[in-house]
Amino acid sequence: MRDNLPELLAPAGSPEALTAAVAAGADAIYLSGRRFGARRYAANFSDEELRSAVDYAHLRGVRIYVTVNTLIRDAELSDVAAYLLWLYETGVDAVLVQDTGVASLAREVVPDLPLHASTQMTVHNREGVARVAREGFSRVVLARELTLPEIEGIAEDGEAQGIGVEVFAHGALCYCYSGQCLLSSVIGGRSGNRGMCAQPCRKPYQLVIGDKDDYGRPKDLRAVAAEDRYLLSTRDLSVYPYLDRIARTPVASLKIEGRMRSPEYVATVVSIYRRALDAIAAGDPWSPSREGIRDLALAFNREFTEGYILGARDIMARDRPGNRGIPLGTVTGYDPWRQEATVRLTGDLAPRSGDGLAFCTDDPDADIGAVVRGTPAARHGTVRLSVPAPVGEGARVFLTKSADLEERAGRVMGKPLRPLPIDLSVTWEDGTPCFEARVPGHGGEPLRVIYRADLRMEPARSRPLTPEQIAEQLGKTGGTPFTVRSMDLQYPGGLFLPLGELNRVRRSFLERVEEAVLAAWRPGPDAVRAARERAGVAIAGLARPAGTHPNPRLPSVSVYTDTPEGAGAAVRGGARTVYLEPSTPATPGLLEEAAAVCREGGADLVWKWPSITRERFLDAAAPLLPSLYDAGVHGIMVSGTGAADAVRRAEPRMRLFGAAGLNVWNHRTAGELAPLFLRCTASPELPAADLARLAETTGGAPELEVLVQGNIEAMVTEDRLVAAVSGEKSGNRFLGLKDQRNRVFPLRSDGEGRTCIANAVETCLIDHLPGIVGMDIGAVAIDARGRGPRYAEDMAGIYRAGIDAAGHRDSGTLSALKDEVKRRALGGITGGHFVRGLEE
Repeated sequence: MRDNLPELLAPAGSPEALTAAVAAGADAIYLSGRRFGARRYAANFSDEELRSAVDYAHLRGVRIYVTVNTLIRDAELSDVAAYLLWLYETGVDAVLVQDTGVASLAREVVPDLPLHASTQMTVHNREGVARVAREGFSRVVLARELTLPEIEGIAEDGEAQGIGVEVFAHGALCYCYSGQCLLSSVIGGRSGNRGMCAQPCRKPYQLVIGDKDDYGRPKDLRAVAAEDRYLLSTRDLSVYPYLDRIARTPVASLKIEGRMRSPEYVATVVSIYRRALDAIAAGDPWSPSREGIRDLALAFNREFTEGYILGARDIMARDRPGNRGIPLGTVTGYDPWRQEATVRLTGDLAPRSGDGLAFCTDDPDADIGAVVRGTPAARHGTVRLSVPAPVGEGARVFLTKSADLEERAGRVMGKPLRPLPIDLSVTWEDGTPCFEARVPGHGGEPLRVIYRADLRMEPARSRPLTPEQIAEQLGKTGGTPFTVRSMDLQYPGGLFLPLGELNRVRRSFLERVEEAVLAAWRPGPDAVRAARERAGVAIAGLARPAGTHPNPRLPSVSVYTDTPEGAGAAVRGGARTVYLEPSTPATPGLLEEAAAVCREGGADLVWKWPSITRERFLDAAAPLLPSLYDAGVHGIMVSGTGAADAVRRAEPRMRLFGAAGLNVWNHRTAGELAPLFLRCTASPELPAADLARLAETTGGAPELEVLVQGNIEAMVTEDRLVAAVSGEKSGNRFLGLKDQRNRVFPLRSDGEGRTCIANAVETCLIDHLPGIVGMDIGAVAIDARGRGPRYAEDMAGIYRAGIDAAGHRDSGTLSALKDEVKRRALGGITGGHFVRGLEE
């Protein structure tokens, strides 16, 4: 890393992309093995490729961070422990982690392997940064939705806590807060939390609006007029034009997204950011180059945005989801016999052989791609281009792939790499050459390497080797990552050795230097031995079998609602816990009213905070807690440990409940959360067998809750979708997104105005209650937000009766209750992942 600059962190989805990133000037590279990484559809690295990649990078002074950032089942924890040990022995510089349980396992097995908190941990406030710092993380990748002032404040706090802050600088943006997205998972079983996102946000949707019936279901739905169809598709991030502003903040690392991209893309983007950062470091006035902006757009873009980080008001590209390229011209005519379009060029670019083109109209589905075969001649600002299908006059032509850019990227990848300098001294002891090398070390101190040759030079009979001849041979380092910067020969003279043997000695010496350099990046033998012992103990402890409880308790019923009326109805239906998340900013009076209603019915009111709690929310909400507790609000539900710490600090008496956003997948995660939380919601992505194992190994601390009914929340986003697309206000009407299969995904806004998108089909586990009861689950939850009081009351009553029937193994009653659920459901019912699991 250059002094006074943030680290430039590059992606590598393949070994070829890694060499491109090194050649382009990356300070560090993040990549994944074949398992446990959040980009399963990249080529990724086999174990042998990963080991070679680490050595290749380290010999060139580049750090390697490996992503172990998927959520992990209990049954996989032993494999993860072994993998973390292997990564440690291999010498990786850090691992990126999403799963809190995996982080705890890493601290136990390889405590001196640096941990980076993945952006999928959804860390978005100072409290969250403080929490991961206390949990042993050395760096946190912040949520991409944060603004630069927020990041600066967090980074300054982070420095005091010894934790570095990493932010995204370039590449694709997620529509949802990372780590909180279940949309791909609920639609097709391909979980983003398991690295298999199918990118449903890049598909077309239609905004629909209608009235609600008594159960919050839509009726008289109508489409909302909108010009655009790709309502969830974001632009690509590029902070390059403002890089000097970001580079001077206390940010530790600037991250380029793109493990699914080509080596040429990596070479282009990294080299542009490298040149810019080096120019900024030089202290001269810097401004973005026109060529740099053009080449970034040519490499790939969905239109660029400076993103939330720099306060962009609109990060969306709702008109089309794919690569835009850059404008080339406009079609002025088409010859159907020759299948040629006449194109008037509008800029200084002209197509050449090998370029990729897109002919676009207002309908993205009608776009036509073409490849230029042979460089066309431009006459009077027009060219004739072969097109495989007719294109109309006025169609816009974009250059989406540049042969020239790829050639220049190839030159970047093929340029000589900066070698490691060796300061060499050679002495002779009784004719044997003895080498001492000093090489820049990994920790800053020079590395000293001693090597004694395995031969003696004999006195020459006729032609002794001269110092110049010896220096010439020893100075040859071609094919190695080294260069001899200085050489001190204390040659006694008069000796001879065949030049081939002298070259062999040189090669053996350089191999010894390489081994020493790589060893300096790896833990020593004692550290590895201790880590292996710790791993053995940890793996043995993870081998506890799952089982069933001989006398399981019956779970209580919880209901999520968004109004005091819904809270009262849920209590009348038999709910013992009510999670109230008002759709408008909560007031003490509203919460106290709902608490009184719940108390009269023998239930507890829990104030559910939004899934995302930025500083402004915490600053407003935390001071209310002492008086609310005294007024009867004795619980808070949160989706992040930072928010939990804010609650605990403001009102230590308050009980904490963990929402699904905590992503509880395994007992190690549950164990980490137990000191904070009375109850935690198990991830709705867990199938029955995994949930059973989780419940068994958790042992009741914290108590587990299962979401058994409702349209599961699948996304939370800063995009104010309805207002942005239509300008309409929903009032108490139903809002939804309709996809190409006519499925309607309900929309709602949280109290902060963020858009929340729910699954189109309602989860229903009423007929699976006997199995859930056998797991000794503490509570089952119904999500009635947006569904009205009648739904809340009826569903609470149905599940109360269902639990009683499950306790008596009364399958007939459960079947009848399932029919009652169907009559009230929105979009039909599904057993979800509990029944069918996830695609693997």
